[in-house]
Amino acid sequence: MLRPFLRIRALLRKTFQPVAETVIGAIVVSALRVTRFFDPDRSADFFAGLARRFGPWFREHRIGRENLIASFPEKSAAEIETILGEVWDNLGRVVAEFVHMDRIFDIDIDNPTSSRIEYSARTNELFKQLGTDGKGAIIFSAHLGNWELPALAGPAFGVNTAVLFRRPNLAAVDRMIQRTRGVNMGTLVATTHNAPLLLAQALRDGVHVGMLIDQFYDRGVHVDFFGRPARTNTMLARVARHVDCPIHGVRIVRLPQNRFRIELTEAVEPVRDSTGDIVVKDTMQKINAVIENWIREYPGQWLWLHRRWRNY
Repeated sequence: MLRPFLRIRALLRKTFQPVAETVIGAIVVSALRVTRFFDPDRSADFFAGLARRFGPWFREHRIGRENLIASFPEKSAAEIETILGEVWDNLGRVVAEFVHMDRIFDIDIDNPTSSRIEYSARTNELFKQLGTDGKGAIIFSAHLGNWELPALAGPAFGVNTAVLFRRPNLAAVDRMIQRTRGVNMGTLVATTHNAPLLLAQALRDGVHVGMLIDQFYDRGVHVDFFGRPARTNTMLARVARHVDCPIHGVRIVRLPQNRFRIELTEAVEPVRDSTGDIVVKDTMQKINAVIENWIREYPGQWLWLHRRWRNY
């Protein structure tokens, strides 16, 4: 009885989905291109206001609330809603800042407090070590602050980099993002089946590999994250197991008045077994603990709106 209906629905989806994706892609690209003509700071303020106003209408708001309640059971309902408002504010700013990355990544290597992006003397020293030690390194990050900006930090500090990224589903958006990310981001490596091989070779060649590691991955291992098991991609530890190299974390902290602070951690030592081999799961647990501490410090700057914890 339902078969004819299901066949018609499948046919309609097959026929109209490409058209819908093309239209949506064109709208998104047009909106981003128009944003390019406006002042970066005013654009960020405007998009932040829109996100704060309309974000609670989306189901992601409910997902974010559930995540926050489970992660911070000690916080009141009002505190949770305040954090959610900050999350939407941050997301709106990231969208606006994306098309202005070449303008907002204002960093003065000689005077770290005079530009839009500040950093400590130790972060500067660590970047210089990475750029001169002749070895590759893995640099992990998370969806904190403006998570696109760390990819620009390496080239700015003279570090040769390759950045792992996931392609958007919409082709038009993908092409524009490729062009935008191509500005001073080093080599871009898509998350395909051969990405681990490409990253391993890059590390052997002395390239520094950057990747975001704080999202759900259905084939990952379970690590404890805010007191609950969360599946995590093991690519970082698996690559490090084959190419023994330093591991660092980098984050961008959003500051008042559209400014940022970039922080590079000391080397994170992987967990090893009695033979000296890297223990993949324990190493990913250690790295996720670093990210959890980052988030606890600035909860309103992390992307709580995705399903990081799932039952499968």
